[in-house]
Amino acid sequence: MSTANGGIAAVVVSHQSAGTIDACLARLRAAADVAEIRVVDNASTDATLEIVQRHALADPRVRFIANPDNPGFAVACNQGAAASAAPWLAFVNPDLQVEPDTLVRLRAHAVSLGGEVLLGADLYGEDGVYDGAARRRDPDFAAMLRNPAAGTRLEVPRDPALALQPVDAVSGALMLVPRALFQRIGGFDEGYRLHAEDLDLCRRARQAGARVAVANDVAVLHVRGVSSRARPLFVEWHKHRGLWRYFRRFEAARRGPLTRAAVFAAIWAHFALAALRSRLRRR
Repeated sequence: MSTANGGIAAVVVSHQSAGTIDACLARLRAAADVAEIRVVDNASTDATLEIVQRHALADPRVRFIANPDNPGFAVACNQGAAASAAPWLAFVNPDLQVEPDTLVRLRAHAVSLGGEVLLGADLYGEDGVYDGAARRRDPDFAAMLRNPAAGTRLEVPRDPALALQPVDAVSGALMLVPRALFQRIGGFDEGYRLHAEDLDLCRRARQAGARVAVANDVAVLHVRGVSSRARPLFVEWHKHRGLWRYFRRFEAARRGPLTRAAVFAAIWAHFALAALRSRLRRR
């Protein structure tokens, strides 16, 4: 294994991930320069842990933490980071399938930018459609007040002319970050349970002087939302709760009480619409 730029610790947070985690871990074990693989399981009741244990027995780089409850994605990411030591951290969803060179190509991009960078990749689904969440802007709460649905659409178009495209935020499905930067900004904010913690981390990285970008020349298959499809309302609740926490953390202090109340109403009005659509689809 090449150590010219330091090894990579892959952190995988699992929950009811039996359908995809076998392929995810097999690909991480075959990936170049992966020195450590840390799986943090959030109270899975399916075969996830049995699959992880099999990989751990076959490969000493694989270790796991089994949480007895589900403390959330941010907490588990921080646990996995703390349980590893490699100079580079890759946060990898259990429904992501990296190629052998995915992480080293991301690392090479990061090194070319001086190392103070948080990078994502170009994500696509099983249908071949590319995921707009790979490139996002910061939430626009002023736009949300005018139109809640428009204000929550954060996708930024792909710029094919750029191998590295600067963006406000990348998807938490795959992030590569130097450990030193991750520790300097305090890791993930554990006040988020599910969703928006990646927006928060990217914003704090930028505030700390780091760059945030997407490697448009690194494409990765993302079998999206496997562990959350059975609980769409739960996911929507925490998505909107996370958005409100993000507003309170970064924007609320600069806004008056009427604006804060209006943003709160807009976020939860959008949640109500999303919940209604979900209920109608299930019927």
